[in-house]
Formats: sequence, structure tokens, C-alpha cells
Amino acid sequence: MGGGVDLHSHTTASDGTLPPRELVREAARRGVRVLAVTDHDSTDGLAEAFDEAARWPPLQIVPGLEINCDADDRSGAAAAEVHVLGYCVDWEAAWFQDFLSGQRAERRARVTRIAERLATLGMPIDPEEVFALVQEGAAGRPHVARVMVKHGYVKSVREAFDKYLRAGGPAHVPRKRLTPAEAVAVIRRARGVPVLAHPGLADRDDVIPALVRAGLMGIECYYPEHSAAQTSHYLALCREHGLLATGGSDYHGPRTGRTARPGTPAVPMDVWDALQACAASARATAPGV
Repeated sequence: MGGGVDLHSHTTASDGTLPPRELVREAARRGVRVLAVTDHDSTDGLAEAFDEAARWPPLQIVPGLEINCDADDRSGAAAAEVHVLGYCVDWEAAWFQDFLSGQRAERRARVTRIAERLATLGMPIDPEEVFALVQEGAAGRPHVARVMVKHGYVKSVREAFDKYLRAGGPAHVPRKRLTPAEAVAVIRRARGVPVLAHPGLADRDDVIPALVRAGLMGIECYYPEHSAAQTSHYLALCREHGLLATGGSDYHGPRTGRTARPGTPAVPMDVWDALQACAASARATAPGV
């Protein structure tokens, strides 16, 4: 049985494999009481998730999303990918949906560029195969990886990333640049709570002070791939900067190569209380739209 709070999950609205209703049912079965649906550059799964959650009291849905960004180069190294989560956003605002539509359009263009790169490597794929998996959701490298598995170019999604699609890999194609500070600003404008996602994966703690100045309100400390030492480190950074310490499973559904299930690792229930307080503060201090 998982923990009661899970503030990081994905559906078929981005790169998850479960539709929103199935995600909600799976979370409820595992004892989750507070579930944030945080698809990449999309809130299209939220309405269905809210509707299904009404059938599973006391489960509550937190409206959220995850925005992929590139941090500035460091010491001449390639730009690192940094993700920013947004919680309790005003997700139905027209300007916000326009922003997300633009983000998804860039994702589709990137898939086409990745397909061109794969063709030069002797692994041709049709971008339309990728878009068929996504339909109207947010296209991403995991969808490309699934098509690569289908064609027998790799044995697993993990292998596709490790050998070809990872940052710096031979089939990696940069996105249109969006900085973490810009993502923080968008989430704050949407009256939401911006949180740095799984910082232990990016290894870019140097960006945190500047993001705090830009309006960052939290760090995802409890994360399946964080070591105990990393969790303690990020909890200490939260105390140092007066930030909310959040956490979640980053659950993408079955057949994704990920092992964490909804509600793991355990996130203290008082994190939900603290998030609600941060959300009230974010709404009170949001810049005018």
C-alpha cells in the first residue's frame, strides 16, 4: 500500500500509459488520498481525473502540470534539462491554455526532428506513428522510444534513452529554449505553486538560488530515484530557503520501465496542508493577467 500523498503523476494526456480515470482508480486502490496530475505541458487529463475522483472519496485531485526546461550552460557543458512542476494552477485560463498549446506544438516539431536524426542513424520511424500514440496530448521522447521498441531497434524504452535519446545522445534534439525561471514565472502568473522537480536527476543545485528569486516555492525532495542522502540534502535546502518540500512517484503507468507505484515514496500528509497554504499565498501574490 502506498502513502497518502502523491504529487507527481502522468496520464495519456502526456507520456503516461494510463488514461486519467484509470490513473485515479489505481491511485485510490493504493491508498492515495491526495493525487496531483502533472502531465507535461498539458492539463487535458484534469477534467476526467476530477470526475473520476468524485467516485473515490476521500481522494482529492490537485490540478498541476510539469514543464520541461533547459538550464543555462555551466562551464561550457551542454545545457541540462530541468523540470518545473506547477500546482493548483488556474488551468482553465485562456492565456494559459494558449501557452500550453504552443508548448505541445513545439513538442510535435521536435518529434519530427528526432525522426530525421534517427533516419540518419539507420533507424527510420514515421512521426505519424508517434502522434498516433499521443493523439491530442503532449508528444515526447518516451513516445518515440515506444515506436523504436515496436520496430525492434531497441529492446526497451530505457535502452532507447540510454543509447540514443538522452541529452547528448546521438538522436537527441534540443527543444525550443524555455528557461526554468521562465517556467516559474508562467506558473506564478497562473496563480500556481512552482516546484523544482526531481533535482537529484539534473544535478543543477546551482540554479536554485536564482529560481527562488524568480518565485520558486518548493523542491521535490521525496522522489523514487533520490537516495536517502539526496532527500536529506534537499530537505535541508528547503529549510535554508524557506521552501515547501514536496514529493511524488512520477508514476507513468505500466510498461514504461519505471518501478515506482502511486504513493511511493511515502510523502507526509502535512505536505498537503503546507501546499494548500502556499497555494493561497500564490493566489494572493500572482501578477496581474
